[in-house]
Amino acid sequence: MIIHFDLQVFESGGDLTGPRGGAPSPAVFNPPLLDTDQWVESAVAAGARYAVLVAKHGSGFSLWPTQAHSCSVAASPWRQGRGDIVGDFIRSCAKYGVRPGLYYNTNFNAFLNVEYPGRVRSGDAAAQAAYNAVVEQQLTELWSRYGDLFEIWFDGGTLPPEQGGPRIIPILARFQPDAVVFQGPPSARNLLRWVGNERGEAPDPCWATTDLLTAEDGTAEKVGMGGSPAGSRWAPGESDLPNRDQKRAFQGGWFWRAGEDDLLYSCDHLVERYYGSVGRNTNMLIGMVIDNRGLVPEADRRRFAEFGRAVAGRFARPLARAAAPELDFGTEQELNQAVVMEDIAHGERILGYDLRGVRASGEEFSIATGSCIGHKRILRFPAVRAARLRLEVTAAKAPPLIRELAAYRI
Repeated sequence: MIIHFDLQVFESGGDLTGPRGGAPSPAVFNPPLLDTDQWVESAVAAGARYAVLVAKHGSGFSLWPTQAHSCSVAASPWRQGRGDIVGDFIRSCAKYGVRPGLYYNTNFNAFLNVEYPGRVRSGDAAAQAAYNAVVEQQLTELWSRYGDLFEIWFDGGTLPPEQGGPRIIPILARFQPDAVVFQGPPSARNLLRWVGNERGEAPDPCWATTDLLTAEDGTAEKVGMGGSPAGSRWAPGESDLPNRDQKRAFQGGWFWRAGEDDLLYSCDHLVERYYGSVGRNTNMLIGMVIDNRGLVPEADRRRFAEFGRAVAGRFARPLARAAAPELDFGTEQELNQAVVMEDIAHGERILGYDLRGVRASGEEFSIATGSCIGHKRILRFPAVRAARLRLEVTAAKAPPLIRELAAYRI
C-alpha cells in the first residue's frame, strides 16, 4: 500500500502538488477520527506485506512535527499541534507486522515555492541552498527518528547535487543503508524502478536488471521500462496504481474527495492488475486514500478486503507445489494456471522456458513459453489435463535455481 493524506483532502478546490503562489494553511488540517491502526488493518486485509506513508507530498505540509519549517502537523489544530502521524503509522505497522516505508517528495513544495525538479521558483542560488538544507534536515528527521524503514520512496527521483540538488546519499548511508529505494539517487545501493505507468501493469517481460533508470513523476507514461537480462543494475520494478479511477477521480485517484466512492476500481480490475504486476516479476503497490475524518473510507475498506480474499482464494490451494522443475500429480488433473519462482538470491538465471504437460499416456505437450521468470511469474492458459508438469529451461545464464513450481485450477 501507498497511503496519501494531505491538505487537499480538506481544501479540495486547490491543486497543492506544486507552487501556487502562496503557502497552504495548516489550519485546515483537523481530522477528528484519525486512526493509523485502521489504515494498516485495511492494508493487511488486502494482503499487503508493506506500506508506504506519504510523509510529505507536493503541498509541503509535513505529517510529522518537523523542525525545518512551520508547515506541519505541529502548526495544525489536530491534537492541539502535538500529534505525529508518521510516528503513529510506524507503531501501527509494528503492531500488525507490516513493513513500514516513507515517501518524501523533493521535487515539489508549494509552501516553499519549489517546482519540478526541485528548483526554487526564483532561481536564486541562496534560496536553492536554503531549500536543500530543508530537504536534508527533513530526511534526517524521517530516517533517524522512526527506526529501520523497509522502503523509501522518491516520486520523480531527486535533483542530484551536481545540478544543484540536496546531498541525500550520505544521509541514506548513515541512517537507512538497508532500505530499498524507489527512484532514489542512481548511486543508492538498493534501488527499485518505475515500470513506466501508474496502472499497475508491468511490461512483459520485466527483468529486475536494467540499464535504464528514470526520474519521471508518473504524469506521463514511458515505454521501454522492461529492463534487460544483460542490464548492469539490479533495480526490480514496482508497479503502482491508485485504487480509484485514474482518469476520473480527484488528483488521479490518489487523494480522497467526497462523493467518489463509485469511482473505486472493481475487485476484478485489481485482480487483473495483480496478474499484471506480481505475475510479471514486480511488486504491486496500491494507493490508499484517507478521508477528512482521518480514516480509510468504508467503501475502500470493503474493496481492499474483497481483493485480499480474491487473491488468497486463488492461490491458497495448489494442485501441487515443489521447489523443483517438475510436479507429479499421480493422476491426470485439470489445470489452467501455474506459478514459477526463481531463487533470486542468486540472480535471474533463466532466459527462456517452456512449461510442458505430460499426460498419463506419456504424451508430452507445450503449455506456455516465455523468457523472464525472476521472483515470480504467474502463467494463465486454457485448461489442460496432465499427470505431470515440467518446466523446461530453454536458455539460461547459469544453472537454474527453482524456488517454486505450483499448479492450480482456478
